[in-house]
Amino acid sequence: MAAALIRLATAGDAAAIAEIYAPYVRATRITFEEIAPGTAEMRARMGSPHHPWLIAEESGAALGYACATPYHLRSAYRWTCEVGIYLAAAAQGRGLGTELLGTLLELLRLQGYSAAIGTIALPNPSSIRLHEKLGFRPAGHYRAIGFKQGEWVDVGRWQCDLGERAEAPAEIRPFAELG
Repeated sequence: MAAALIRLATAGDAAAIAEIYAPYVRATRITFEEIAPGTAEMRARMGSPHHPWLIAEESGAALGYACATPYHLRSAYRWTCEVGIYLAAAAQGRGLGTELLGTLLELLRLQGYSAAIGTIALPNPSSIRLHEKLGFRPAGHYRAIGFKQGEWVDVGRWQCDLGERAEAPAEIRPFAELG
């Protein structure tokens, strides 16, 4: 089997990304979305020049994706982003999550982000292990904050510091300018 290729996702990957994400929406409490977004919605989410989306593929088939999104909309939060990672069922347990999320974190460092936040619906020991393996540390626990599939669900926040906190930080560089 060929090694997985990790690359920047493009608008042309939106359908594959939506297909990977849909089972998480429909069958789990990992995401609090209750209606799976379609291709057009995924394409719109991928549009930020400051928040990269990566896709892993093997022999042309999408295996998973990792993405950065704004942590909060208020401007003083712009040096912090939230990250997410989703793998197709057949791609789990191969170490691809570590490679994919690790690549995203390195890109975020190069862009000038100071922190990445991972939000994890609990319990989810495999996601906690993945995040902590890559340097995330517990930053908060919200009890019974979401209701999905007939149950109240806790949420944990994990924080990964991506670099030194500058006294006057430079603006985040668009990922397309990194070369």
